[in-house]
Amino acid sequence: MTTEILAVLTGKARPFRDDEPSAIGKLPVADAVAVGPMGLAGDEQADRTVHGGIDKAIHHYPADHYDWWRDYLGDAPLLGGPGAFGENISTSGLDETNVFLGDRFRLGTALVEVTQARQPCWKLDHRFQTKGVMAQVVKTRRAGWYYRVLEAGQVEAGDALVLVERPYPEWPLASLFALLIGGEAKDRPADLRALRDVPVLAETWKVRRAKLAEQFGAD
Repeated sequence: MTTEILAVLTGKARPFRDDEPSAIGKLPVADAVAVGPMGLAGDEQADRTVHGGIDKAIHHYPADHYDWWRDYLGDAPLLGGPGAFGENISTSGLDETNVFLGDRFRLGTALVEVTQARQPCWKLDHRFQTKGVMAQVVKTRRAGWYYRVLEAGQVEAGDALVLVERPYPEWPLASLFALLIGGEAKDRPADLRALRDVPVLAETWKVRRAKLAEQFGAD
């Protein structure tokens, strides 16, 4: 599986709501960008307790979803180009149904690993100035995903994103998101138990899995 990287995006933390900072406003970068353990050089996250870090170093959001969002939101200026959802990487041909937890990709010259689907927050509603964007992400599983960086390198628009390993083909991100975020945990206790043995899952989602397993008697 190989696809072209349509855009590489970075952003700085700026006032967002009531002077609360956010770096959700990402802009395309024309030149090659260094990729390190904490993500792309020049990229920021305003609140490192919920964004960024080793397990969420790079955010990927499919350009394929934009047509659906245009139908839902209408003529939203943010959808005129990549970056509407705060993503660092934009591609076509990959989404939450054909990307799996633990997938390893060659991102330019870097090596990255899928750690979780993105868990949306209120900032999407505020960014689009529309209630319900966050809820639609949850309902439709159009969440995007995060990578951790296994090998540093560099990446630029036009580079290839190449799948090099798929150790957990039983865990498409859409199913993982539905289990841990989308309300299916109570009906899937066997999956909650099985996920306990998947070490590549992001630490914050390991905690969420454990809480849901305790709640529904799945450990």
